[in-house]
Amino acid sequence: MTEATGGIDFEDEGSGIVKKFMFVNRKAPYGTIYALEGLEVVLISAAFDQDVSLVFLDDGVYQIVKGQHTKAIDVKNFSPTYRALEGYDIEKLYVLKESLEERGLTVDDLLVDVQVLDAAGMAKLMAEQDVVLSF
Repeated sequence: MTEATGGIDFEDEGSGIVKKFMFVNRKAPYGTIYALEGLEVVLISAAFDQDVSLVFLDDGVYQIVKGQHTKAIDVKNFSPTYRALEGYDIEKLYVLKESLEERGLTVDDLLVDVQVLDAAGMAKLMAEQDVVLSF
């Protein structure tokens, strides 16, 4: 473990050991730093060739909704970055079905392809991870 990795123990490069990292996004994209900071950590983790999954729960589903316009709140719209995740080999994106439904959203409202899981499926997926970090 090093301070530079936030206490997460990445294996030596070339060791061939890959850990499963799940990043859980629960906050709306703007108004706090959680969403942007979480996205940055996801990209850093991918640079270490780890098995990265990204989950959107609760208001976190708003992070990947199409058509975000942030000019009125004077912050940068970072939602296009989610479309670039595939270029970083981050292709495991999941959304909790109940979170979509509670907000009146469908997968057609999202700017990236996701796998929709119910609560039981999400719990099973989380149990399979080596590290789960929530933002």
